[in-house]
Amino acid sequence: MASLKESMRKNIAKFEQVIQYDFKDKELLQIALTHSSFANEHKCFKYNERLEFLGDSVLGLVVSDYIFNIKKNLPEGKLTIIRASVVCEESLCKIAKRIDIGKYLFLGKGEKISGGRTRTSILADATEALIAAIYLDGGYEKAKEFILFYLKDIINTYLDGDVFRDYKTILQEVVQSQNSNLSYKLVGEDGPDHNKVFKMQVKVGNEVLGIGQGKNKKEAEKEAAKDALKVMGEIK
Repeated sequence: MASLKESMRKNIAKFEQVIQYDFKDKELLQIALTHSSFANEHKCFKYNERLEFLGDSVLGLVVSDYIFNIKKNLPEGKLTIIRASVVCEESLCKIAKRIDIGKYLFLGKGEKISGGRTRTSILADATEALIAAIYLDGGYEKAKEFILFYLKDIINTYLDGDVFRDYKTILQEVVQSQNSNLSYKLVGEDGPDHNKVFKMQVKVGNEVLGIGQGKNKKEAEKEAAKDALKVMGEIK
């Protein structure tokens, strides 16, 4: 029977063929594919959370660089919105599914049983870690090549004016670029317990800029953020 490390080497080699990138440092890819649940079961293995941190920054830089150069007359606010729309969990999961990264992850037994190979957060985090691993192994240009191969069509869709979906993230990015504070507050609840409608307001600084309603607080916050972006003239 093959040892654990031998099985991991075979798994890594198969995944390299999928992504068409041959790592000089195989350990980087091993770490990128290792979830904390696996590392906790096998104490001698590192896991991918530190790489996720770096991958998020590399992804943001590549997308910023691309849209900055392709849309030379677009103002800062619009660039910020497009970047926020692209650099998100949804986009990362699209990459993850195209390369079937869930199949190659090293997960703990409990995580595997509970569906970890298809869990959105795990797939997105592992994809960020993979981006960081490619960056550390091959440099910025290799990471850029990988990211744009999978995301260029998505970026161009947003550049062509498609609807921005993650309104809370977009509003956060816009507010941060203006050095302002952002806060949400529940201002109303209507209806019976089984069919409540929640009403949230969002304030930028001390000014209420958006009101939203939804079947839960999270949905109401998104609608409030969308309303605020319209008031600020960031979306139509």
